[in-house]
Amino acid sequence: MPPSTKVMILGAGPAGLTAAWELTQKGYPITIWEADPRYVGGIARTVEEKGFRFDIGGHRFFSKSEEVNRVWMEIMPDDFIECPRLSRIYYNHQFFNYPLEAVDAFLKLGPLETAHVLLSYLSCKLFPSPTEKSFTEWVSNRFGKRLFQIFFKSYTEKVWGMSCDEISADWAAQRIKGLSLKEAIVNALRGKEAVPTAKTLIRQFFYPRLGPGQMWETAVTKITAQGSRVVMDRQVTEIHWENNRVTQVKGKSQSGESFEEVADTYLNSIPLRELIEAMRPLPPEPVIQASQKLRYRDFLTVCLVVKRAKVFPDTWIYIHDPSVKVGRIQNYKNWSAAMVPDPSYSTLGMEYFCFEGDGTWNMSPEALRELATQEVVKIGLISAEEVTDAFIVRMPKAYPIYDFSYESNVDIIRQWLMTFTNLQTAGRNGMHRYNNQDHSMMTAILAARNIDGAKHDPWQVNTDAEYHESGDHLTPRKI
Repeated sequence: MPPSTKVMILGAGPAGLTAAWELTQKGYPITIWEADPRYVGGIARTVEEKGFRFDIGGHRFFSKSEEVNRVWMEIMPDDFIECPRLSRIYYNHQFFNYPLEAVDAFLKLGPLETAHVLLSYLSCKLFPSPTEKSFTEWVSNRFGKRLFQIFFKSYTEKVWGMSCDEISADWAAQRIKGLSLKEAIVNALRGKEAVPTAKTLIRQFFYPRLGPGQMWETAVTKITAQGSRVVMDRQVTEIHWENNRVTQVKGKSQSGESFEEVADTYLNSIPLRELIEAMRPLPPEPVIQASQKLRYRDFLTVCLVVKRAKVFPDTWIYIHDPSVKVGRIQNYKNWSAAMVPDPSYSTLGMEYFCFEGDGTWNMSPEALRELATQEVVKIGLISAEEVTDAFIVRMPKAYPIYDFSYESNVDIIRQWLMTFTNLQTAGRNGMHRYNNQDHSMMTAILAARNIDGAKHDPWQVNTDAEYHESGDHLTPRKI
């Protein structure tokens, strides 16, 4: 396809902006529509209030994909810092080092509980569940039921708002890939000398000095400098198509003003459900029904400004205590000192997983500040008097839900979208896959190459952001 071909991209998150970066380098004229009136980067944005900067969920810059590392370094070669990872689990009023360390875990669980964990593990190895349909079955078969109850059940049910028995094993296989109790014990005995093999347990990573949003704000600056357009406050309302080709996209701003755009080819990174709902004419009934069954978990962060130079040493803490609603606590200053304008202050991100429109989502800013303050005090990290300010960030459709029917529903939609000759889809929500930033980027790289004439299948990108189809192989390395 010649570079004169006009490309329209829906969504300015990591997938949309990565595709735009790749195509801009080849000379394609790009237009991006982003629904948010202020921020790019999707869930990888960085929100700034009164000079304080907040990451939405915490984003580590580490990938086994050579291609993803290349894009990061092309966009922002000079402003990464190396961030040491320290994270712990709060359980039963105690903080457990994560990854596990033998002495630490033994002393805090106690000899009886440790014995219970090991006996439960042996029992599940001798008498495993014959099926692995649910998250509960998958984890219990690998770690034992007791360890599942201690370190998986409470936190996972907070994240998804549903029983672990209702969550597909696919999510466990993707997010806990490479972990095993045997490796945990071996690494625990080795202590800090152990080298984790699971990507989720890496001990250091790279991070933009001003947060992950700095990466995507820089991308926008460089993309627009080369003649492309990134248009904010454009919510997609209608996607017109004919003869398996998208012909036009319509949208509106928050004030109600209407807009429309015509391009030669299109790349989608907005949620699949929204994409299908916007199609005009409507897709076939099975596709509509499949899209309506796709579910999402929403997310909000109460960003507390704390008048204390140092609060705790972790970058983040997982909260496994069911007596509080908070699921995770970020310590932004420990990601980068530049996230805080005054070194005598710290900022904490109290993360709440919810559904858009539920009681937590609809709480007022004042009530959320009070809830977050009470809970962080209950956990024992600060006193209420140290909280000087709070900012609320709501993120709808943050996590695609992996229920038992999601895979078949996504497949119905995917098969229909593949009949289009000028439409690609990529990214977390664009593919309804709970993936990391680098995975979203790799799907976008392949989709961009397809626009340029290649014939890749972005759905073949694995959870390590590697693509192994038709002999393609990407060499792992860090930034």
